[in-house]
Amino acid sequence: MSRLADVDLSVSLSKKDAKEQLKAAQERLVHLRLLLGGQIGPGELGPPLLVLFEGWDASGKGGAIQRLVEELDSRHVRVAQFAAPTHDEKRHHFLWRFWPVLPGWGGMAVLDRTWYGRVLVERVEGFATDEAWQRAYAEIVDLESTLAAEGTIVVKFWMHLSPEEQLRRFESRRDDPYKAWKLTEEDWRNREKRPAYEAAVEDMLERTDHPAGPWHVIAGDDKRWARVAVVRAVCDAIESALHARGIDPDPPLGPTGP
Repeated sequence: MSRLADVDLSVSLSKKDAKEQLKAAQERLVHLRLLLGGQIGPGELGPPLLVLFEGWDASGKGGAIQRLVEELDSRHVRVAQFAAPTHDEKRHHFLWRFWPVLPGWGGMAVLDRTWYGRVLVERVEGFATDEAWQRAYAEIVDLESTLAAEGTIVVKFWMHLSPEEQLRRFESRRDDPYKAWKLTEEDWRNREKRPAYEAAVEDMLERTDHPAGPWHVIAGDDKRWARVAVVRAVCDAIESALHARGIDPDPPLGPTGP
């Protein structure tokens, strides 16, 4: 069974519908985020929220993250980007460098690229040994399960994109002087290795999809649809987690202060 092949990449939203639906989803997220942070409702800190983004090059991760956090107070969310590990980071276990950005109770963190690099680019490009990346599946699931056991809401996205739409976006970036910096020779090389990366993604989705950290595979050919889907999925995950803990996601708000 192929998770990627089952994704309907034809889904889309008109500009008008996308604007209305995104606004509603963002407003709901603001409410839920303030509730988790104790700024509204009973005033108690809610569980940590950790949102992980992976996806094809030019799949719209940056735009989705922007829409996810743009209505939130910047004091209430941390966005962290991860590239290839540095020389010093390579001296440690591959999960070590992610610990400092993980959210605590009442906190929220969004990771643009994650520990899944070990079973994706490091696997395909040979930066990790076979034994190391094969071992990583269980290590990652153990980490996410441990975080969830401590209360963390883990939301994971794979931003999916057709080869045709990816090529169109690559060419658009190449021809735009204000976006050309986003496109590198490595992006073109990775595109040539699409079959190997698809195999790695399928293994990742199969072996690291678990109750504490299910994957959301987002159809990304239409950016408007993808952005709405991402914000809604985060809201749904928060609401489900709150209900599971017996917490009302819509408590009486009332006036605050003396």
